Formats: sequence, C-alpha cells, structure tokens
Amino acid sequence: MEIMTKKVLTTKNLTMIAMFSAISAVLMVFEIQLPFSPSFVKFDFSDLPVMLGGFLIGPFAGGIIVFMKILLHFLLNGTTSFFVGDLSNLLLTLSFVLPASFIYQQKKTKKTAIQGLLVSIICTSLLAIIFNLFLIFPLYLKVLNLKMVDLINMIHVVNPLVKDVFTMIVFSLLPFNLFKYSIVSMITMLSYKKLSILFKE
Repeated sequence: MEIMTKKVLTTKNLTMIAMFSAISAVLMVFEIQLPFSPSFVKFDFSDLPVMLGGFLIGPFAGGIIVFMKILLHFLLNGTTSFFVGDLSNLLLTLSFVLPASFIYQQKKTKKTAIQGLLVSIICTSLLAIIFNLFLIFPLYLKVLNLKMVDLINMIHVVNPLVKDVFTMIVFSLLPFNLFKYSIVSMITMLSYKKLSILFKE
C-alpha cells in the first residue's frame, strides 16, 4: 500500500489529480434534466475527468479525484440535498471509476479499456438501484419528511410509466444510469488516447 501510494503521489500525478478534480467539480455545476428522470436526478459530465484520471494514473488516484470533486463542489456551491445527493454521487462515482480503471491497469489495451468500461456500466447501474432503494431514497425521504409513495408520485409526473417501485426501477433508475454511464464511457474512449499522448503516459 505504501509503495503504491508513493508511486501514485508523485508531483506530476498530484498535479494531474488536482486538475481533474477541479474540472470535475466545475462540470458538476452544469446539470441536464432528462425527460424520464425526476427533478432531483440530473445528468452531468463530472465523471468523465474522474475516469480519465483513473485510466491515466490508476484506481487509487481515481478514488482521490472522486473525493476531491465532491469536496470542491461543496466548498464552491454548498449542498442542496442535505448531503444526500453528495453521498449518492460519491458512492456511484467510486462504483464507476474503480472497476474500469483497475481492469485497464492490468493490461493497457483498447480491449481491456472497453471491457473495464462495460463492467463499470453494468456494476454501477445495478448498484445504483441498491444504493437508491436501501440508502439514498430512505435518507432523502427522511430529510423531506415524505413517504416512498410521494417519491413515486413525483417521478410519475415526469415519467407516466412509473407507478410503483418496480416500474421506477425499470423505467427511470435503470435507463438513467445506463444512459449516463454509457455516454461518459464513450467519450472516455474517444478522448483517452489523445489525452494519454498529451501526458506521455
């Protein structure tokens, strides 16, 4: 662990970590509302610098970037969800960046990059369902003093297909996360090669 830490925390890598963290924190501000998701679930590209950092430096660095982006975003913009949204972002971004960057670091080829990203897309999309149903949504509802039926009704307004917990998973949570992480993964594949040459990986 100590050797890995020393290898990652070089001056060059620390500079890259700081840069990716700052870009990621800024990108969190530019949110997009998708038609099939509730107002409190929005799309942004903040996971892109995290994944690029994980590919360039490794999963340990990717994890640091995740924590740093959440911290920087809080310092710059505060929290609008009593930290529930921040916790969700932290858990899901870690779930996304760690598998892909770990798999890619084992053998740095286009094939392993694609394999790693596919594993991350599937893992994160499934974990998002578990995290939301058993941790994030209960916390969110407790903060707002609401019940699950109230949440379902909120989502039903923007997505009429959602009528209960099952349809919320099938027609809202799963499509949103599959879409989000697929888009970020595709952009990662398109931009990583040029970026790796720039930083002389």
